[in-house]
Amino acid sequence: MSFFDEIDRYGADVALITEEGQRIVYAELVDAADRLRARLRGPGLAFLLAKNCPESVMGYIGFLRARIPVVLQPPGLHPELLANLLDTYRPRYVWLPRERAEQVPASTELFALGKYVLVSRAADPVVLHEDMALLLSTSGSTGSPKLVRQSYQNIAANAASIAQYLDIGSEDRAITTLPMHYVFGLSVLNSHLLRGATIVLTDRGLMERGFWELMKTTRATSFAGVPYTFEMLRRLRFARMDLPSLRVLSQAGGKLDAALVHEFASICHSKGMRFYVMYGAAEATARMSYLPPQYALEKPGSIGIPIPGGEFWIEDSTGAVIESPDMIGELIYRGDNVTFGYATCREDLARGDERGGVLRTGDMARRDEDGFYYIVGRRNRFIKIFGNRINLEEIEQHIRKTGADCACAGKDDNLRIYIADGLKKDKVMTFVQELTGLHHSAYTVVVLDEIPRNEFGKITYAALP
Repeated sequence: MSFFDEIDRYGADVALITEEGQRIVYAELVDAADRLRARLRGPGLAFLLAKNCPESVMGYIGFLRARIPVVLQPPGLHPELLANLLDTYRPRYVWLPRERAEQVPASTELFALGKYVLVSRAADPVVLHEDMALLLSTSGSTGSPKLVRQSYQNIAANAASIAQYLDIGSEDRAITTLPMHYVFGLSVLNSHLLRGATIVLTDRGLMERGFWELMKTTRATSFAGVPYTFEMLRRLRFARMDLPSLRVLSQAGGKLDAALVHEFASICHSKGMRFYVMYGAAEATARMSYLPPQYALEKPGSIGIPIPGGEFWIEDSTGAVIESPDMIGELIYRGDNVTFGYATCREDLARGDERGGVLRTGDMARRDEDGFYYIVGRRNRFIKIFGNRINLEEIEQHIRKTGADCACAGKDDNLRIYIADGLKKDKVMTFVQELTGLHHSAYTVVVLDEIPRNEFGKITYAALP
């Protein structure tokens, strides 16, 4: 059973507000979702090209209420990538903007709502695990066939945990700053709908005046962002903004520089707002930990403590649990939000839970004496230079202090540093030599036009030359 089966109880409360000022109450949202549900012709897999718009939300809820597993993809997914995914998974249903319907060959229109249409395709029978609800990509808009398989329990458990520690109530209004097809953006939607709160839907970016005007006119109380979001907020001089309704800022989607954490924690403290730093992954549905706001100034580099219902521990290279504080090992998580596993082809959709509620994060971490956790790098983001272990994450953070945008990669005895400003090359080379004591033969500085990033601001290391 999905928690979306119970949101009818919020009836006349406002669920969605659009850029045009339309207010859609829960009763209307459920009615639209069930009208789509009524046009489905039996079990099968569904694709949804998800914009931050009412039609996307209605389709998402409709499929889940019908127990139809749904694959969320970006609305602007390249036609060739869409065709490859359709060929790989052969869904029975596709819910997408009308202007893209012709890109779904040999399909029949079943239902239309606003700017979206539901089309049906002739699809061979496929075995779908009865508990599988959702499939999400871990790689943005690349069209990768590798998807994370999430269950109804995963979604409900994580939404409940997030709503609990963020203290979400029916009076809250979250404005969308992240796409719905992105696990972080979807978690904002799920956790607020669970509590009968309101979502202000927009695809506008923070650099657009219209976004801030919408925030003010709708009296939004919270928004979420990835590290790049907070870099933009600093450039926009967020500290000087007059946003009287805003009460909560939350960050996830990658490690935020400790200095930025401290800066925004200070701003929020002065404005009477709460600032949450969070840690998660698509493989854990969304969130695994959060840093309570009262500790943000004291522990700005920490990912905090496990979410309600979750558990962390750290293991050394032999698999033994590390009990002592400040010892580094791999971070392991246990919780009801740990997903079933991956799918890379249609046959994988029949598979059940392959993780047993335990996720090996691949992140190297330590725990301080107070029980707060700190990520120190990825397990595969360490290399050895002349026998010395080098943390690529730390090198990046130090180089950014010189003002150079950078990315570090390489292998043992071959550190490669990519920067986006050729004028800083000599400065960076000198800085790294002084910082690490390494001979210049151990590393190479490569100048690029820009550091490759995905749509969420994360560095795409695979795109580095």
